[in-house]
Amino acid sequence: MFEFIVSISLLALGGMLAIVLFPRAGMCQLAGQICAVSGSAFGLVGALHVLVTGDAVSLSGVWQMPGGSFHLEIDVLSAFFLLPIFGLSIVTGLYGRSYFAGHGGVASAASWFHLNMLTASMALVIAAHDGLLFLLASMALVIAAHDGLLFLLAWETMALSSFFLVIFDDRKAAVRHAAWTYLVAAHLGTAFLLVLFVLLGSIAASSDFAAYGAALKDHQALRSSVFLLALMGFGVKAGIVPAHVWLPEAHPVAPSHASALMSGAMIKVGIYGLVRILTLLGTPETWWGWLLIGVGALSGVLGVLFALAQHDLKRLLAYHSVENIGIILLGIGIGVLGLARGMPLLAVIGFASGFLHVLNHSIFKGLLFLGAGAVQRAVHSLELEELGGLLKRMPWTGTFFLIGAAAIVGLPPLNGFVSEFLLLYAGFLAVLQPAAAVAVAGLIVLVILGLIGGLAAACFAKAFGIVFLGSPRSAEASEAREVARPMRASMAVLALLCIAIGLGAPLAVASLAGVVAQMTGATVGTTSAELAIVARPLALAVSVFAVLIAVAALAWALRARRLAVASARRGPVWGCGYLFPSPKMQYTASSFAQPLTTQFHLLIRNRETFVPPQGYFPTASSYASDSGDPALHLLFVPTFRWFDRVVTRLNVIQHGHIHVYILYVAATLIALLIWESF
Repeated sequence: MFEFIVSISLLALGGMLAIVLFPRAGMCQLAGQICAVSGSAFGLVGALHVLVTGDAVSLSGVWQMPGGSFHLEIDVLSAFFLLPIFGLSIVTGLYGRSYFAGHGGVASAASWFHLNMLTASMALVIAAHDGLLFLLASMALVIAAHDGLLFLLAWETMALSSFFLVIFDDRKAAVRHAAWTYLVAAHLGTAFLLVLFVLLGSIAASSDFAAYGAALKDHQALRSSVFLLALMGFGVKAGIVPAHVWLPEAHPVAPSHASALMSGAMIKVGIYGLVRILTLLGTPETWWGWLLIGVGALSGVLGVLFALAQHDLKRLLAYHSVENIGIILLGIGIGVLGLARGMPLLAVIGFASGFLHVLNHSIFKGLLFLGAGAVQRAVHSLELEELGGLLKRMPWTGTFFLIGAAAIVGLPPLNGFVSEFLLLYAGFLAVLQPAAAVAVAGLIVLVILGLIGGLAAACFAKAFGIVFLGSPRSAEASEAREVARPMRASMAVLALLCIAIGLGAPLAVASLAGVVAQMTGATVGTTSAELAIVARPLALAVSVFAVLIAVAALAWALRARRLAVASARRGPVWGCGYLFPSPKMQYTASSFAQPLTTQFHLLIRNRETFVPPQGYFPTASSYASDSGDPALHLLFVPTFRWFDRVVTRLNVIQHGHIHVYILYVAATLIALLIWESF
């Protein structure tokens, strides 16, 4: 626990130093970076120690807050979810200072206007540093909190600190809209959690997590209500469909390293909250597993379909976060189904696939968001139709982005393949079971995962091809240059982790024994033996693909050497008879995705605008597509408009007369006294 306390202290110190050193922008950013990296390193060491030893550490104390206690505890489950938080924070801490370089640079003239613009830009950067540091600290406190009131306080701090990251560039109306959408969604989720913890506290007469678990054993009828409240409350933060609408709005407008942290770590806090409640509920019901699989399937398929229709690179990546949360829930759902049906091997492999994908997603999605940030830094745009040809100008960024894209698609031998292999194995294992409910669930998982994989491959073929291949589609793209070394180093670390976990797949699976055992209630030894069953075919698959890639790389090297000896000349690519092809002759993002978006039009409701060529010698023709979010436009917008109309009618009680307000207070107190007397 010492390392955790030091970590939180350093993060809080960095936030305060950023404010104290405000007039000195360079010192402010350096202090924030040092505190973020060192604090996260301490926290990572502490989490790894708990994972290796399996011994939980705790800290308890009395505080002045009524109705709660200061109780922190890091067990194996908490330590596992601290890995993506602290690990990704180290990388984003190294990345952030270079990303912000040039914000509020030295003004060309010492005029009042320039000085005020400089001060405003410095304030934005400092606010972003503070937001990141407090977000890191609050996420870690949520994971470590074992008291309901402390948990809610840390949860609210996490929501508010991330709100200030989303509203970073508040001069734009779209940014303000995204920030308020996120804040409203966050507090809708918090409302469900408030009801959840009030219910748990009322039956346990305590706010301690251990008391919650003991009380639920005596209140079996309330278990399903607790599960549903947890799914709705934590599901909003995780970004499950249809509560995902804040995610594609908020992630694209935040600074890119903040987007990486929010997508790679913050939404996993929602997953943590759900599985923590599951550990308190005892043996689950069968329909809980079915519900998780259904929500996971819906989130996975719709997430990747919405991503396929996007034209903004970060918005595309944000929808893929929805997709991957769906994959995680498929694994957890299979695990819950295995526990409910008394199938320990199915439960172990299901939970292992979900937990490993939590870690894997934080790595490759962090890499992809950092790659998008590098593109934005170089081209000053994330609109796909304004990019292109960046691989020649930004070879390191392009290579790292390609590794992340291959990992998120699930190509071997990268880390995304490992967790999806476990999920496929769990699906096949479920199909072979005699119980129809389990077999059908396994079949659904297999079909959904196959559909998600194919659509994700098409989406990232579009993203990488449009952004990095072909010819530049704008003057800014043609003048792009590689980003600074710290940004490249941050991406390199995550790319190497994608490769290392993929090649070391058996070790990665074996390391999950402790956290999976806590979920299933089995011993670590038994869980390790069951994970070894799936580790053997996984090791064979990874080895075969690694050898094939090595052979392909060797053949490429021999070909390159032979061409160098032969002094081959380079010439223009054949352009189908056109002597001077222009960038407009390339595939656009819309045209590349159009065959698939048309097939799934009923789900994604893609709006297309096509102006066909006219006459024998047409001078103009155009095609454009725009994908709105059906959940936003068909569910949330009408609901909030209705709510706004209802609330507006209540304005009559807000008339500004203070003596009437005092009457309201007095009437309320009298009503409470009468109610209490009965």
